[in-house]
Amino acid sequence: MNRVVLLVLFAASVLIQPTQAQQAGDTRFSFVLAPQLSWVKSDHDNIDNKSSDFGYNFGVVIDRFFGNNYAFSTGLTINTTGGKLAYPSVDQLAAYNRTYKLKYIEVPLGLKLRSEDLHRANIYGRFGLSPQINIQARDGNDKNISKEVRLFDLGYHLGGGVEYSLGGRNALMLGLLFTNGFSDITKHPDFDDKSILNRLVFEFGFIF
Repeated sequence: MNRVVLLVLFAASVLIQPTQAQQAGDTRFSFVLAPQLSWVKSDHDNIDNKSSDFGYNFGVVIDRFFGNNYAFSTGLTINTTGGKLAYPSVDQLAAYNRTYKLKYIEVPLGLKLRSEDLHRANIYGRFGLSPQINIQARDGNDKNISKEVRLFDLGYHLGGGVEYSLGGRNALMLGLLFTNGFSDITKHPDFDDKSILNRLVFEFGFIF
């Protein structure tokens, strides 16, 4: 009888194990689908942010662990984003609003810091760079404006979230990420300004 009780307790302890501990050299793949709120901000005093844009980001994130709680994080995602700027009148050009509907290929590069197991969950933080290449640029009338948008964009990201174990290596991921642009995304012929792209990203993912 004692052996049966011990066997049952052992089996129960295995079944309720939290997220499998990661070791140096482990690689994890996550599929992410992330709705996001984005806006374009200019450093020109007379160019105003008119409104934000609701978009999404989806793709694969790869975590390569070099310690039990530390990983190099990268991936490949498709980023649909944008915003609207209000330009003032200049010379013979009347004031107008420009809507930017943008699509990028993003390759994030950063570090992921992960807590020890908390029952079936882990808390993580992420920070690093967000380089991306523009693959589509349209205005509010669905007109191609790729000549007004630069090919490359660079920013930094900072955020965190929670991973919840489903057993073994599989887990659900829920996080919040802020991305702040470094580089000018527009090429406006009449204004010498710097317009950066900012994003607030709500990450939902499945870890394999």
